[in-house]
Amino acid sequence: MAMYMTQALHRLTQQRPDAPAAVDDVETLSWCALTERTAKVAGLLRSLGLEPGDRVAMLSRNSVDFLAYILGTWWAGGVINPVNLRWSVAEIAFSLRHCESRILIVEAPFVSLIPAIREQAPCLRHVLTIGAGEGVGEPDYRDAVAAAAPVEDALRGDDDLAAILYTGGTTGRPKGVMLSHGNLAGSMFGSMAFGRAHERYLHTAPLFHIGALSGLFLALYSDAASHFLPVFDAGAVLRAIDLHAIDELFLVPAMLRMVVDHPDFASYRTESVRRIRYGASPIDAGLMDRALAAFPNAGFHQAYGMTELSPVAAVLPEPDHFDRASARLRSAGKATPTVELRIVGVDGQELPRGTVGEIAARGPGVMLGYWDAPQATAEVLREGWMHTGDLGRMDADGYVTVVDRLKDIIITGGENVYSAEVETALSTHPAVAQAAVIALPDDKWGERVHAVVILRSGEAATPEKLTAHCRATIAGYKVPRSYDFVDALPLSGAGKVLKNILRDEARVRQEAEAAARAAVVE
Repeated sequence: MAMYMTQALHRLTQQRPDAPAAVDDVETLSWCALTERTAKVAGLLRSLGLEPGDRVAMLSRNSVDFLAYILGTWWAGGVINPVNLRWSVAEIAFSLRHCESRILIVEAPFVSLIPAIREQAPCLRHVLTIGAGEGVGEPDYRDAVAAAAPVEDALRGDDDLAAILYTGGTTGRPKGVMLSHGNLAGSMFGSMAFGRAHERYLHTAPLFHIGALSGLFLALYSDAASHFLPVFDAGAVLRAIDLHAIDELFLVPAMLRMVVDHPDFASYRTESVRRIRYGASPIDAGLMDRALAAFPNAGFHQAYGMTELSPVAAVLPEPDHFDRASARLRSAGKATPTVELRIVGVDGQELPRGTVGEIAARGPGVMLGYWDAPQATAEVLREGWMHTGDLGRMDADGYVTVVDRLKDIIITGGENVYSAEVETALSTHPAVAQAAVIALPDDKWGERVHAVVILRSGEAATPEKLTAHCRATIAGYKVPRSYDFVDALPLSGAGKVLKNILRDEARVRQEAEAAARAAVVE
């Protein structure tokens, strides 16, 4: 067998059995202890009837338990389906039901959702809780693991399914991205070519995201100790860096901004940080300058990719950050050694260097496909190439710059929001005739969700009412943060909404309003 994602446990139990492997606020596990925990988690899952390829879901914040869930599910022969904590019950239940997850592990803060999830996801056979105490009516996961008999590693690998990760869809329904052991390994080793992780890696981005999982696997195969924060908090990040001498971490730009802007930043020791990996959206020059000053011993390392690429396709490594005037700083970097990148036209043929077209990728990280969605898979996977939906250009040295997004993704605080999904939620309000959702620049979140709404004749609705309506059907981070009410939307000859015009008009209004406020102050 060429590659199985539990391989690091076998190797490190031999080579570094007593070295720290996983650390959170509750416990610290050595590599030997993590392997033993993993084998017992697998034993528990097998005792619950898990068969090879069965899906196991987890609704939890970051923790040692989360790492053991991932490794234990693979050790048992199963497939992980980590649940987005920010989803509504309907969205959570859809993801479980869609891929027929039979086992769900739920951390204490989310146990109140269990009855509704069970009702809407009848595929669930077993629900276990972490730290919920007595009276919740479900078995305690940690007690069950402690009582379980360890089992041998199933050694599923290569093209065997390892993960189903749900990502928002332009049709309004999330799609289940199927990633194999070989996919995850191929992407990880491509990233490692630009540098192994250092000794103590802090995981603060949520582990239901492929970006955070990518960092977790990189740490695992770099023999680094993984330190977990339950959720992102800028102060907690600084405290962890100071307390544990963290030398590497992953942050999306919105998170990095909150860390360097923290009012108590100067009171923490941060000189241990040697590398900050970032992704999900570019870092503007102002933030980069402040981050370089805040972490003078750190190199910066950008990764570009998507869930469907497991996820990394290109890297802008540390040396390319040294020249602050270089155009490369505005790029997404160049393909990793395990990826081919092309800029292609509508016919799928490669375009000349410097020409804007769609970014396409080929390599071992390209997903197996979308779960139970052959048509959607065929639309993006063509002749071995993953068509990303991102528009970009490539220079003579292979550096790719992303210039726009075909799929109208809005990236707010590192979270992907699909405009079609928000538009669907708005359209179900009785007062809404039509809505278009766009991204607007936001100083805190990078981008914010902005809705341009046409109301039905004779109807009225306030931003507050539309916000409340949306919160009942979609996750909070997807809900519009600002609104414009208009009489008509600009349309192309084919009847499509011209969102570039909407963005330009909204920005002009923003600038005019800001100028008016400044004039009042003066």
